[in-house]
Amino acid sequence: MTPLLQVAIGGALGASARYLTGLAAARLLGKGFPWGTIIVNILGSFAMGVLVVTLLHLSGNRYAPLLMTGLLGGFTTFSAFSLDAVTLYERGQITLALTYVAGSVLLSIAALAAGLILARSLAS
Repeated sequence: MTPLLQVAIGGALGASARYLTGLAAARLLGKGFPWGTIIVNILGSFAMGVLVVTLLHLSGNRYAPLLMTGLLGGFTTFSAFSLDAVTLYERGQITLALTYVAGSVLLSIAALAAGLILARSLAS
């Protein structure tokens, strides 16, 4: 399978998963905060950390276009994050917007680090 086809298939699956996660988050947690976006960005960051190590240890870099660029690229989204942050700000919810931005960035980085640590410990 060509890398382009892998990216296309992975992207379709990732975007669909993001959409469904957003629906589930809105139903479970309410619509006042962009829970879906922050959830996919944290989960996607964790998964990226796990995949980096796993693909390296399994010599599976041929799956990177499908899993990393396609699936996780379609699943996580910086444009939706940016829109959510500006929307909160424009609603006058400045503290919530700042909390959302800081939480998204810090928790996503922490999730990626946790994914790396987990995958490295399992690979050893």
